[in-house]
Amino acid sequence: MGRCFVTRRLPGTALDRLAAAHEVEVWPLRLPPGPGELGSCLAGADGLLSLLTDPIGVAVLERAPGLRAIANYAVGVDNIDVAEATRRGIPVGNTPDVLTETSADFTFALLMAAARRVVEADAAARRDWVTWEPAALLGVDIHGATLGIVGRGRIGGAVARRAEGFGMRVLHSERSAGEPLDELLAASDFVTLHCPLTAETTGLIGARELGLMRPGAVLVNTARGPIVDGDALATALSEGEIAAAALDVTDPEPPPPGHPLLSAPNLLLAPHIASASERTRAAMADCAVNNLLAALAGERMPHCVNPEVYEQSPPSATRRSP
Repeated sequence: MGRCFVTRRLPGTALDRLAAAHEVEVWPLRLPPGPGELGSCLAGADGLLSLLTDPIGVAVLERAPGLRAIANYAVGVDNIDVAEATRRGIPVGNTPDVLTETSADFTFALLMAAARRVVEADAAARRDWVTWEPAALLGVDIHGATLGIVGRGRIGGAVARRAEGFGMRVLHSERSAGEPLDELLAASDFVTLHCPLTAETTGLIGARELGLMRPGAVLVNTARGPIVDGDALATALSEGEIAAAALDVTDPEPPPPGHPLLSAPNLLLAPHIASASERTRAAMADCAVNNLLAALAGERMPHCVNPEVYEQSPPSATRRSP
């Protein structure tokens, strides 16, 4: 039996399965542990179940010499120094597939809400709805429009399938295929982002790229906040360079009081909930726990982002034997 630290209580019953096999400590507070607190909690831990809000870098890993596995409760692992974990012989797991359709649903919900000004309409109906007005709250059509998908992986592909049902023309751009990004931005009525956060995609959509988009275009981001330059987006919205934006993610997250995005016009903002259905979040927990249980049993993680770790011998100074 090993000791596992979980950085937040998770939906579903997966943690009960983990607790049946290992000693489990769950961080009890709503806000995540800071780096110092996390390092302290990992002293003596064999397994870590982390969230995307938990930065797992060298400083944290140095305080966890016995750590044998990290299971991230997310598809992306940009919060983890995977190279350092690999150097230390620690497999890192993620939760692909289970959140694809739910995230695509929410992406389209944001797209539709921004296009048809749903949030503004709700506020207007509650505030001053006095009659039907032919020119009130005019939005943009979705059917027949062109959708540009940046990063057509699992979620991007699922969004494309939904777009086909609306009769949209679908373009896509990725590193090795599809349209060049500049051409996609210029040709699309809607642009939705689904690429992973990497050094290459950080700041991918900045002032220049926003300037290439159509004045009536809508930008949707359910991927990672740093892919978009938030200050540049706020300026583009304020100056009417694009019609609207819908964000499930920001940089920083959440945006602090006074951040330009919070006062930008025609911006719909959600608190990182693209995967937030009861079934999906429970399935994510099951996937993360399955990764942890397998690794701590000396088996391959079902979903490992650094499989090369199984081909090397971990440094004895950085890892305790099972």
